[in-house]
Formats: sequence, structure tokens, C-alpha cells
Amino acid sequence: MIPNLLSIAGSDPSGGAGIQADLKTFSALGCYGMAALTALTAQNTRGVSAVHVPPPEFLTAELDAVFADVRVDAVKIGMLATGDMVRAVARCLAARPGLPVVLDPVLVATSGDSLGAPDVVDALVEHLLPLATVITPNLPEAARLSGLPVPDDEDAMRAAAQGLMARGARAVLVKGGHLGGADAVDLLVEGREIRFFHARRIATANTHGTGCTLSSAIACYLARGLALADAVDAAKNYLTGAIADGASLDVGGGHGPVHHFHALWPVGETEVR
Repeated sequence: MIPNLLSIAGSDPSGGAGIQADLKTFSALGCYGMAALTALTAQNTRGVSAVHVPPPEFLTAELDAVFADVRVDAVKIGMLATGDMVRAVARCLAARPGLPVVLDPVLVATSGDSLGAPDVVDALVEHLLPLATVITPNLPEAARLSGLPVPDDEDAMRAAAQGLMARGARAVLVKGGHLGGADAVDLLVEGREIRFFHARRIATANTHGTGCTLSSAIACYLARGLALADAVDAAKNYLTGAIADGASLDVGGGHGPVHHFHALWPVGETEVR
């Protein structure tokens, strides 16, 4: 049976991040994708210039429409622009215990632009951290959510993850892409288990939407029945391939997107004729 996955996130009209990246990831990994929009953004590979946020009642209507009709096997949550939107999502998910939920707390875009209102962090900690199967912050997001300094090494990553566990998270994947070094290192804390994931660091400008893509891939593998650590491992391998092949795309002049369909569109077979 093909898994049905729901992304609750914002839109990226340039196609590299947000809902668009989530749906591409779902499709690339053999899942049926659905989307509930939390924000419309005016952005491209160079940055975000405007954000339009619908009322939380509309987001609730979107979620109710999906869950009333379609079996949902996993949920990925991305950008939630206001505390009211966080609470709307939390009310929906609290009524469906046991559903795999991957929370990617999108607070800062790859370009460095801040996303979301000031009350979002407190609302995430209070309402969504306890409901998520795993939360996947990058280093600045881990700092904002834990109240600790931005991690600058693996020990600090561990402290931030444990700080988030103390604040109610069930499992935390701290993404270490902002650290230097030959490897891109992520840290998973699940209960008392701590595991590092290593992948070669790829010198590329194609990093737009990497966080969205990783969290969506984890949701796909959870929906397929993998344990969390195995889902993270498989998702990181998928993302590494997507980053490596991102240079075969010609999209924008800033941080370009990763190649979500790298395994399905062999280089040389997709040239414009």
C-alpha cells in the first residue's frame, strides 16, 4: 500500500523549499503527498521578500478536510508563522495519537531571513514538542528552542538536544550542517540513546530546502515502518545524493535547490531538446 503523507508548511514559489520540496520528496520516495498551506511566501533562491499568512481557522479547515476523507500515514510540519497556527495544528494532532509526526521548526530560511512571529517559539515548545515523533532543528533553531547558545561543536549539539528533551521533546535530531569540517554531522537523541550520523560535506551552493527535504524524507521512511534511527539514516543518505546532484539543475542565482529526483532523472537524460 502506498503511504499517504501530509505536509503542513509554507509555500516556496521557486520550488526548492517548503511545500514544494516536501511534495517532491514524497513523490521521489514513493509516497502520495498532500499539503495544508500555512503561509504564502514571495521568495526565490536569493531570499524571502514577503510573507502572507492565512487565518488559523482556514488552516484548521484544510486539516479537517484532509483527515475527514483520507488515511494519513505520517505528517511533516514545517513553517508555522504564528502561535495561533501552532495551536491549531496541535489541536488536530492531539486527537490522533500514534500518528508519526516530524516537526521541522522552520524559524530561519537558508538565506538567513527570519520566519515566523515572536510567539512561535513558546507555542512550539508548549504545544507541539510533546506531540512530535521527532523534532529536526538546525543549530540556530536548536538554540532558540532550547534557550542555549548556538552549538559550535558536537558536545554543544548534545547539550542542545538534551535541553529540548528536557522541554518535552520525545526525540531530537540536531542538524549540524552549519558546523565546519569534512563531514556533515547530525545528532539524534531518542530516550537515552544518542547517535551521530556522518556524511561527506559537499561543496555546493545547492542547499536551498535541505531541511525541508530531510524532514520529509524521515516522514516517508517512518510511514513505511522504519524505526526512527533507521529512518534518519535512510533520509540522510537520500539527501546527500540530492545535494550531490543539485549542480545538474540550473535554478536561480543564489542558493539553488537540491535534486529531489536524482535517482529517477539520470544526468544526461534530462537535457532540453
